[in-house]
Amino acid sequence: MAKGRNNLLGVGGQRRKLSRADQQGSAPARAADRRASADQKQDLLRKMRERAQGAEAQD
Repeated sequence: MAKGRNNLLGVGGQRRKLSRADQQGSAPARAADRRASADQKQDLLRKMRERAQGAEAQD
């Protein structure tokens, strides 16, 4: 017989592992950080596109 026969951990699907921050309930702050970084990325992409269009207009 297998050693872990009586150990049925994970049989019904495994739970997602939570970080300490998520366990302590600071998930909303984390989501706000994600939004802020996404906004920064969008702003950077917009600036890069504007510069690329400006370079094309000069040529």
